[in-house]
Formats: sequence, C-alpha cells, structure tokens
Amino acid sequence: MVVGSFASLFGLVIALVVGPEPRCVTGSLEPLRSEARAYAGVVRNEAIAYRRPGGTVLRRFGRTNANGHATVLGVLAAMRNRDCSAGWYRVQLPLKPNGITGWVRAKQLALVEVRTRIVVDLSERTLVLHRNGKPILRTRVAIGSPATPTPVGRFYVDQRIRARNPRGPYGPGAVGFSAFSEVLTHWAQGAPAAIHGTNRPETIGAARSNGCLRVRNDVLLRIFALALPGTPVVVRP
Repeated sequence: MVVGSFASLFGLVIALVVGPEPRCVTGSLEPLRSEARAYAGVVRNEAIAYRRPGGTVLRRFGRTNANGHATVLGVLAAMRNRDCSAGWYRVQLPLKPNGITGWVRAKQLALVEVRTRIVVDLSERTLVLHRNGKPILRTRVAIGSPATPTPVGRFYVDQRIRARNPRGPYGPGAVGFSAFSEVLTHWAQGAPAAIHGTNRPETIGAARSNGCLRVRNDVLLRIFALALPGTPVVVRP
C-alpha cells in the first residue's frame, strides 16, 4: 500500500515537472509575424512552393537565387501538426504577381528571426526603418516616376547586393525586396524592386526613378547593415 502510494506520488511529481506533451489541432494556423518580429525562411537545399498544402506547384526554389545569394522566403504563418510542430509554412514569394503567397513544407526551410521592419510612404516620400517595433531611422527617398511607379503592397527583403562600382547609379549597393515593376517588361529578372544608393542625390525626394527607392549612399549603408533578409517591407501609396 505504501509502495503503491509512493509510486503514484512519484509519477505525479514527474508529470508536474515535465508537464504534459503539447497538443495542437492538426491543421491549425499560427501567425508568425508582428510589427516587432518576423521570420526569414532560408531554403535548406530545395523548396517547393504550392498554391495550397500539397496542391498545385507554383515554383521550385534552389539553395541560391539568380544572383548567387541564399534563397529567402518571407514566413507569414505556420500550420501545426498534432504535436504542435510546424508541418507547413505560409510564405511570401519573390515572384510575380506582386504579393503572391504559397505554402512550403516546414522541413525545407530554416527559420531565422528578424527584428526589423521597413515602412515606405510614397505620398510623403519617406522611409522609416523600425527595430523591435520602434523607429530608428527616417529618411527621404526618390520614388518611381508616374510612368514607372513604385509597387505598392506588403513585401520582404529577399537579398542584399553590393555594387561593383560604389560611385555608379546604385551607389554602394541595393537592398532588394520581393516586388517587381508592373510596367517594365523587358528588364532582367523581371525588373525587381530595391532600395539603393545613387550618384544623383539631387533626385532624392522626387518621383524620378524607374520604380526603385533611392536614398543617400550613407543611409543605404545603414539600411544594408540593419535590414536582414526576411525584413518586412510595407509600401503605402
């Protein structure tokens, strides 16, 4: 009797210390993005993006993109298994049409937490970089001309590229984000959008670009260092 009681008590102590195994509803969706936190999904070897889990294939992604950089997808949410592990991630894709999302098996991505966020106001021609939900950098930008407007929507930083000639039209480099010009049809790689430096600082604050966002070269270097791949980019009209 004593032994049995002790065994029961010991089992209760173990349960209290370890706790019950986590349980989730299979297929439940958990948002993974807020104003203070986001996640980059770095492709491990290959990732297949589906229109819905296990549905039509949208695109296959390799470990690196066309520019030789790691392929990164913007993670929006996780679809949980019964044990609460992630089975699928809902992700933003660096594809046309702008803002397209898909589903990728969780095991194909490595998640990296990002604490930065970029908000662009085209009417004010300003860019604000937030970290941990607080603004830390505010700057004027040159935006797309009326004929070649800057895409509006919710995107993410998908790559950062250093310029071969820091005195050229892109300054020291570019912070690319997952949007494309909707009017330039013959540019390389579909005319992707970026925040970049410039050798024409007098155009900053004007609507003079082909759709990208121009900033002063010293500001570009700060954004380049802070806005890691996966950083959400919100472009407002």
